[in-house]
Amino acid sequence: MPEIETNGVTLHYTDEGQGRPVVLIHGWPLNGRSWSGQTSALVDAGYRVIAYDRRGFGESDKPADGYDYDTFSDDLAGIIDGLELDDVTLVGFSMGGGEVVRYLHAHGATRVRSAVLAAAVPPFLLKSDDNPEGGLTQDDVQEFLDGLNEDRESFLDDFTTEFFSVDGELAVSADERAEALALQRPARDEALTGCVRAFATTDFRADVAAISVPTLVIHGDSDATVPFEVSGKRSAEAIASSRLVVVESAPHGLNVSHREEFNNALLQFIAD
Repeated sequence: MPEIETNGVTLHYTDEGQGRPVVLIHGWPLNGRSWSGQTSALVDAGYRVIAYDRRGFGESDKPADGYDYDTFSDDLAGIIDGLELDDVTLVGFSMGGGEVVRYLHAHGATRVRSAVLAAAVPPFLLKSDDNPEGGLTQDDVQEFLDGLNEDRESFLDDFTTEFFSVDGELAVSADERAEALALQRPARDEALTGCVRAFATTDFRADVAAISVPTLVIHGDSDATVPFEVSGKRSAEAIASSRLVVVESAPHGLNVSHREEFNNALLQFIAD
């Protein structure tokens, strides 16, 4: 994998195809290889596809700290600026949607053509007095952290099952679930817990409200990990330039379980 030094870390990435650039930002607790089901489809459609490993994951550097969205968005800026990308479509899955909206708010849309929020965590997951629509309580967040600290392997095994399940039934093959588990193994412990705190407690409402580029919001209606009503529905309502696609009977990991439907919606949106 090629690498780029930015914001104090070395990030590893893949860079395939030629044409208008699409940057893919992975979810937790995966890495850039989780986009394998989309990369070939995008390359075949005539796009240049960049997928990178977030700091702390995959083959990228794994520092002890820096697991917050201001840092993540600066890392993304380092990829975009370092590779001199323009007219970019940013695609963020799950916690990767946070990078997309924070980057647009903090760094502007000069280099960005459009954005995709796929099963993404914005606008604000944490339930509070001023965010009663949130989907996670402080106790839920602590349960995540305790699970990771006490028995990381078992916690991630259970999490990955829910990630790909609808009503308790696995919506992908056993091999696809095993592949996702393998992608999680290189992650640093501090990266896993730091990212939980980041995606669970960061308020993206101002970031979402500031989005001015065309935005696709795509979400499974059976997502038990980041429920549509908590996140995708609210983001689509808040973004004037949004297009909403709700995938029927799809879990959180819909880019794997409903790959063809996901790719068709993505390609149609990017082509417009």
